[in-house]
Amino acid sequence: MRTIRHSEQTLRTALISKNPALVSQYEKFNAAERCLMNEAFQPTSDLFGPITLQSPSDWIISHPEPPQDFEAFFSDPSRKTPSPEKHSVYIQCIGSLANTRIISEQYIKWLKGYCEAFFYGLTVKLLEPVPVSATRCSFRVNDNTKNLQIHAGHILKFLKKKKPEDAFCVVGVTMIDLYPRDSWNFVFGQASLTDGVGIFSFARYGSDFYTSRYQGKVKALEKKSSRDYAVFDNYSIPEVTSVLLLRSCKTLTHEIGHIFGLRHCQWLACLMQGSNHLEEADQRPLNLCPICLRKLQCAVGFNILERYKALVRWIDDDSAGTPHVTPKHSREDSVTLPKPVEAFKEWKEWIIKCLAIVQK
Repeated sequence: MRTIRHSEQTLRTALISKNPALVSQYEKFNAAERCLMNEAFQPTSDLFGPITLQSPSDWIISHPEPPQDFEAFFSDPSRKTPSPEKHSVYIQCIGSLANTRIISEQYIKWLKGYCEAFFYGLTVKLLEPVPVSATRCSFRVNDNTKNLQIHAGHILKFLKKKKPEDAFCVVGVTMIDLYPRDSWNFVFGQASLTDGVGIFSFARYGSDFYTSRYQGKVKALEKKSSRDYAVFDNYSIPEVTSVLLLRSCKTLTHEIGHIFGLRHCQWLACLMQGSNHLEEADQRPLNLCPICLRKLQCAVGFNILERYKALVRWIDDDSAGTPHVTPKHSREDSVTLPKPVEAFKEWKEWIIKCLAIVQK
């Protein structure tokens, strides 16, 4: 195990900058907000720690990238910012997210609510779900897992065509595994900063992904055309759990963060760290480090205190705890859907610590 620990001065510069204009901008935060963000370069901070690497296959080791401090983010000419005309984040469900329509619809609403809190101040809207066939994407069976995969790049092209006029970005979510090109094994998600679109899969976050083996449908696929989307009918979907929801929220907000211009974080333990595998994705926290928090605040313009309050409200809100019945009033489709937030307990405790500082 290896730790990446930067000096206090390096972290201070990455957060505040030496550019007088950006220093002045930083000083417009109130004293409590600056106190929270200054935790970035406090060696004894229990809120923001160094990045810990577990193996040579971790992202930072296998994908060397230039670090992006706040000044580099602010000065990036390719970065796009929401405007009054384009102020909405759209979520497009591709295929089902659960084994019943009711649970799938509720799951996407939970994700919508989380995004509204995380990107506080932006409008988040849901597009009508579409089947895989609507995207006309290529697909394959992964040689290692024997599970179906859809082509991420083709999905991005589909989303670009569907982008509404008021959209800052459109993000697709799916329970089907993704691959970006033939030579790659898989990818958790992929986003285009210039087009304002992204696609994210939660398939590998289910507990049985590596053992399901596509339930014997591989041979059936080999006999069919690669454009026969019927292979996705009744496709195996993981059970909705608290861990699955937490992992989904992590991936969704990480990838949308890229659309705002945030690169992979190399400063502190942070949601914006890259991840090559599930263990690494699980290790990164739900929170943004102060450097990435300042970037997102600059892009969106939210009040830091109100954003943290909104995240706590999302965790505490159990408005989906009443029975839901389909129009046909089928007993089988009548289910109770409390939001499974047990895995968010540590995240809530962390936010409360931050609130104690920002509310001073």
